[in-house]
Amino acid sequence: MSHPQNHVFILMGVSGSGKSAVARAVAHDINAAMLDGDYLHPRANINKMAAGHALDDNDRTPWLVALNDAIFAMQRTNGVSLLVCSALKKRYRDRLREGNSNVHFIYLKGDKAVIEARLKQRKGHFFKPQMLVSQFATLEEPDAQEQDVQAIDINQPLDGVVADIIAYVQGVASR
Repeated sequence: MSHPQNHVFILMGVSGSGKSAVARAVAHDINAAMLDGDYLHPRANINKMAAGHALDDNDRTPWLVALNDAIFAMQRTNGVSLLVCSALKKRYRDRLREGNSNVHFIYLKGDKAVIEARLKQRKGHFFKPQMLVSQFATLEEPDAQEQDVQAIDINQPLDGVVADIIAYVQGVASR
């Protein structure tokens, strides 16, 4: 049975765009369910990343299937759910949409300089400039064809990003 009134919002963007911090704040403020997609990586992916190797599309396939199932489950049980997932390529976003209704993407959009400055400020985070370069190289920015994507400018304080997202989520959920 479908629950068309329920919505899942996927916070997407490159590493360092603030997906997790923003999702935690939004979930807290509007009492929404939240899942960090990284928790659903299979053991093999976690081991590969821990060894310093980048994941390829074959590695990501079982993870995207797990995320798609999580979206389905979240949508059945929560009015508003948030999922943190970089979703850098259009085909990843398409896979997350597959078979799921009321899925919306919130693209945390910022230029490389803004994100690099934030990554350098992270406590206990060893900033690797090459990682950011590869994230931007992989990113396929959503365009007008993807009408379920809302870009949010992250070049503002966290409170402003959170407020913009809450306004968007509440607008969608009240339709």
